[in-house]
Amino acid sequence: MALKDLQQEDYKVDLDIFEGPLDLLLYLIRRDEVDIYDIPIERVTRQYMDYLDMMRMLDLNIAGEFLVMATTLMMIKSRMLLPVIARRGEGEDEEEAEWIDPRMELVRQLIEYKKFKDAAGALASRELLQSAIFNFGAESGYVEDETTQTTLSLGDIGLFDLLTAFQTVLERAPTEPFGHLEEIRWTVPDKMDHILRLTKASDEGVRFMQLFDALSPRGEIIITFLALLELLRLRQINARQNEAFHDIVILPSAEEPNGTPLP
Repeated sequence: MALKDLQQEDYKVDLDIFEGPLDLLLYLIRRDEVDIYDIPIERVTRQYMDYLDMMRMLDLNIAGEFLVMATTLMMIKSRMLLPVIARRGEGEDEEEAEWIDPRMELVRQLIEYKKFKDAAGALASRELLQSAIFNFGAESGYVEDETTQTTLSLGDIGLFDLLTAFQTVLERAPTEPFGHLEEIRWTVPDKMDHILRLTKASDEGVRFMQLFDALSPRGEIIITFLALLELLRLRQINARQNEAFHDIVILPSAEEPNGTPLP
């Protein structure tokens, strides 16, 4: 059985992508620390397409809006390459014409989306804090816990953080000779059992990079990553990190193994 058949038929990971194209763009902007009002469209487009290629390689369920955003980025990139005079409307004089940055509509969408995303995150944090508060006798309502605000805790990470870490592992994998076909010696269930054993053997969890041997071929790396995604979907493990872009830590889930899988 070929590796491609193993990925696509036996264990196709169907994670309804819970993060959309705007999430990916915000992730890239935040990771590279660029000005959201002055997006380096060529670099962001290239990185965006790299992520789409990874998602296709892993046979993840790519929603249509990801492809629409890819088209939009390519269109903006092409317009940025045009001479300024060609961007003006027909019949406009050089003095009267006001050049409109092709990126502005995308920037507007990103800012608006970020506003609601931040508000949703703040409400989720308050809900989590309130769930641990029990009122006794008085209508105290919401109580601000100052220690919670100042103490850094591990937080759930997103799909794009995992893909970034996966990309790093792939880049350090040894290059296979052209035309070389590696014998299939690994299966997703075997790798799932291996990951579970590692996480349960350590109280502090296992770092993401420890799941992959530096000399492992690309086929084994891909199978291991698919096993990791499947365990996350089944809620048998948790992926956390201290801060954005820090080491990812894999921990055993506190939920029952028969918990409801992610959609």
